[in-house]
Amino acid sequence: MQFLAAIAKIICAVNTVIGKVFAWLALAMVIVCFTVVVQRYIFAISFVWMQDLYIWLNGAMFTAIAGYALLRDDHVRVDIFYRPASMKRRALTDLVGVVLFLLPFCWVVYRYSIPFVLRAWSYQEGSANVGGMPGLFILKSFIIMFAILIALQGIAMAIRSVLVLSGNTHLVPESIRYNPDRILNDQPKGAV
Repeated sequence: MQFLAAIAKIICAVNTVIGKVFAWLALAMVIVCFTVVVQRYIFAISFVWMQDLYIWLNGAMFTAIAGYALLRDDHVRVDIFYRPASMKRRALTDLVGVVLFLLPFCWVVYRYSIPFVLRAWSYQEGSANVGGMPGLFILKSFIIMFAILIALQGIAMAIRSVLVLSGNTHLVPESIRYNPDRILNDQPKGAV
């Protein structure tokens, strides 16, 4: 079980580093977008490549940090059943969700994006806009990165679930432990 915990810890560390590095693209997007607006409305000039740039930065950031968002439990979830559930029920829900939905979804995205990305690389695809940025093939490669990082984090979630369900909660890496403040036991707070 310690081996599984070590794998989960490594996956979480990878997604944390990638997430924190690519999150800085948000600042770059703001700067580029601000520059485009200032150039257009104050100086009456415009560069198509700069408009492409902040859109591409947005796409790169959101696909690269998706695994980190899953690690932090920042994705949208219907909490009507999950939030009040016990830790073991959450673990079982996560395990079923990862195995039946998340990993097959990642496989489909990966499988169908490979030809799409390879085709873009084969002719070094650039922007469809005249005067746009070259290198669209690099941005399209982020689709594969998205599928891999989400799948890896899903595997870490499945490992967490296995550790919790097997009674080895103490081995769950700190970065993916269930937050006890968000787990409401079967009794309402303040109940005696």
